[in-house]
Amino acid sequence: MTEELREFERHNKAPRAFLVFFFALIAWGVYYIARYTPEISGWSQYRVLEKETADARKAAPAGAMRENPYEMDPKAIVEGRVIFGENCSGCHGKDLKGGVGPDLTAHLKYGESDDKKYETIAGGRPNGMPSFEAQLGRERIWKVLAYVDSVRERGAKP
Repeated sequence: MTEELREFERHNKAPRAFLVFFFALIAWGVYYIARYTPEISGWSQYRVLEKETADARKAAPAGAMRENPYEMDPKAIVEGRVIFGENCSGCHGKDLKGGVGPDLTAHLKYGESDDKKYETIAGGRPNGMPSFEAQLGRERIWKVLAYVDSVRERGAKP
């Protein structure tokens, strides 16, 4: 029976293109694992992120500005509202009244001056507030603060 089966399957050999593709895929997989496994290659996305964040801090230190440059800019306030909706409203609510995060229309625990609010967003705070400096950048953080301040001045009506 096995002789009949061999005779039947003799003409059904694997195509060369398939074999080349198969072994190339195996070689690529080995390369990928060796290249991107930190224990083997030493490469780490965390190191890349740390370097980019350090470069950004050198270029624009957080303490360089004490006053919000976009405080009275209506265009920046609208842009800040969009940025807030995308990044902050999940924790602070669309109306800034809180939820997971604190109410931004009330007294702020870490300070209410522009530089303190910037520091909180850029660097984050323990037990909940993540850092947004790498994600948003300096200009966008100031625009979010312009929006938050405009809502605080109007009496919490976004």
